[in-house]
Amino acid sequence: MALREIRELGEDCLTKVCKPVKELTPRLKTLIEDMYDTMYEAEGVGLAAPQVGVLRRIVVIDVGEGPVTLINPEILETSGEQTGNEGCLSVPGKTGIVTRPNYAKVKALNENMEEFIVEGTELMARALCHEIDHLNGVMYTTKVEGELYNVEDLVEEIEDED
Repeated sequence: MALREIRELGEDCLTKVCKPVKELTPRLKTLIEDMYDTMYEAEGVGLAAPQVGVLRRIVVIDVGEGPVTLINPEILETSGEQTGNEGCLSVPGKTGIVTRPNYAKVKALNENMEEFIVEGTELMARALCHEIDHLNGVMYTTKVEGELYNVEDLVEEIEDED
């Protein structure tokens, strides 16, 4: 297990469509372990393979309900709407207002290449949609309503209100 370099906005790997995983090789199993280590170290709630420079359809998520590995994920259904601040490990220190579904249902394969369904609301729905966007070469910055803000400026603004 090791930390991987998180690729940042402007790098080509973040705007490319990822290839499906046909077989979970030892190398890809190591990638998944490394992705969890990298995500936790960076204090994120999700990480997609292209964010560490690997153009494969693999996502790891942990919104506080335990780790979820998604291989070849596909959104089956969404509903509702939520609008709020969203950030990304590939756009450090920035946040922006993004509207996403409030519910998402996703079909994927687990680490044993077995199909399963994951459903989520609120933060989990946001994370599912955000990370699957990465697999399609879509950055959240293209969905921001208005402009990107420095996280530190927002924290100061909130503290000033108190």
